[in-house]
Amino acid sequence: MAVNLTDLSLPQLEGLKSQLDQEIEFLTSSIGQLKVVQTKYVEAKDSLNVLNKNNKGKELLVPLTSSMYVPGTLNDVEHVLVDVGTGYYVEKNVEDSKAFFKRKIDFLTKQIEKIQPALQEKHAMKQAVIEVMNVKIQQLQQSQQSSQMVGPTKA
Repeated sequence: MAVNLTDLSLPQLEGLKSQLDQEIEFLTSSIGQLKVVQTKYVEAKDSLNVLNKNNKGKELLVPLTSSMYVPGTLNDVEHVLVDVGTGYYVEKNVEDSKAFFKRKIDFLTKQIEKIQPALQEKHAMKQAVIEVMNVKIQQLQQSQQSSQMVGPTKA
């Protein structure tokens, strides 16, 4: 059901604007979170390029925590363990891993593309609400000024 914005009162418009602000914030946050995950997958896919025959046997640092590492040697350059979600890891060869990350990246890109138009629509709706609010505020100010001018006169 469509509602004509000009039929709403100023407090109703304020409430609608507040609701739109919350929806815009939620959609913006969702897109941001999807982009963070997408970046993680892009980095993971790119890091697979290090796994080649030339690097077999090279020393590297293996993270135990985000700030603690132990020395290690790269023995297997053909297989990796891929986090497929909820703590499950699957051993895959490098090419299958690249394909897995590409699918994830493509999926996230599509999700972002689905949310983007909704976000733009909410921005447009908010702008329309603000414009109607400004018109109503100007009308209110004009009616107050004209009522002050017409006020009681002394003879």
